[in-house]
Amino acid sequence: MLDGFLVPEITVESNGESEPMALGENAGKTFLLTLAITRILEQQSLDVSIWGSADGTDWGTKPLLAFPQKFYQGVSQLLIDLREKPKIKFLRTKWTVNRWGVGPTKPRFSFLVKIQEQTLAGAAR
Repeated sequence: MLDGFLVPEITVESNGESEPMALGENAGKTFLLTLAITRILEQQSLDVSIWGSADGTDWGTKPLLAFPQKFYQGVSQLLIDLREKPKIKFLRTKWTVNRWGVGPTKPRFSFLVKIQEQTLAGAAR
């Protein structure tokens, strides 16, 4: 069972993306994604999206899913069901940061994205 990190805890000050994660034998399964924001300044936002690829190079034009825009520390979880997308063999995370208001204009976030395989009730094994 896959239990790891798409993004180990990092601190960012600009937009970016993670390294691709090869799903291997876990392709076509359902996963719980956890976004944990551990540090954030006021008057800034973080957008995090999850992208899929069959070959690790072509990521398409739209993410598989996106977390709601975040403004505060905390934990959010989403399920991603790849059972009907067995061609997706790689996942990666993209993030966009924004800051406004008074004070320093450079955003600063510390966050992580965890991935855990899920067994759904009634799902074929």
